[in-house]
Amino acid sequence: MSHAILIIDDTTSVRQQILETLQDTDLFSGYFQAGNGLEGLKIMLNEKIDIVLCDVEMPGMDGFKFLTMVNAREDLQDIPVLLLTSHEAMETKVKGLEQGASDYVTKPFSPEELLARVKVHLKIKALQDDLRANNQLLQKLAQTDPLTELHNRRHMMETLEAEFDRSNRVASPFALLMIDLDHFKQVNDNYGHQLGDKVLQSIAWEIKGSLRQYDSAARFGGEEFALLLPETALKGAKLVAERLRQSINDIEFAGPLSGLKMTVSIGIATIPSDNVRSVSDLIRLADDALYAAKRNGRNRVENSIPA
Repeated sequence: MSHAILIIDDTTSVRQQILETLQDTDLFSGYFQAGNGLEGLKIMLNEKIDIVLCDVEMPGMDGFKFLTMVNAREDLQDIPVLLLTSHEAMETKVKGLEQGASDYVTKPFSPEELLARVKVHLKIKALQDDLRANNQLLQKLAQTDPLTELHNRRHMMETLEAEFDRSNRVASPFALLMIDLDHFKQVNDNYGHQLGDKVLQSIAWEIKGSLRQYDSAARFGGEEFALLLPETALKGAKLVAERLRQSINDIEFAGPLSGLKMTVSIGIATIPSDNVRSVSDLIRLADDALYAAKRNGRNRVENSIPA
């Protein structure tokens, strides 16, 4: 993998010496230079930098002030900064490390030592980047239903709790839609579970298409889905539900599923409501409305509050 390095030093000859040392390797495809910390910070904000070599003593913004500015920005904190210092005093080196430097190199430096330290910190950064990516993947897997790629029930419950608290705190409405596929057992019985999974994925795709940026959708059970609509009162929730019901009814399946028509029943519950004191109350009311839709003929929308 190619990397980019930023060299910050107010002495042109020092920057050139570093460049000559590193350009003999294949470590970097990008080289950036700055004469002081402020120039270096501007480069870091505009370019993808993997490692920084920064002098301690510079006009304007010195190395210590530069470290303070870098550590104040979350998007820059993971970039290793190696300080270049002509001071042998331990106090100077300790101060740099305490302010966030990853390492230091004493000037005049040995090219071999400089190169070795740069390689070490590039390797550490690569390991940290891999760990961060794996953690993000694990978090996504923990929150996602693998079949539909919607949120799973656990994550939806956490989201509901957070939105319920927020709604009560700022007195804003929100709606919960419980969505159930009509006669889905017949699909599995007639077409098999693999094609039944294809149907679930198609329904999930339609639900995703109905989402605004701040909405949340989850596979709540086998063929049951939940849709959370923040800042949405009953009237708006009914419009969303009717559009979704119609779009699912209009799905045209291909291949072995050609000719299959799917419908859904949808129940709506909203807050604020005198009948809702908890998330459990909200889910119960949405489920009651869903069961009413089933009893009243399916392929319809019902709500927990009379229109």
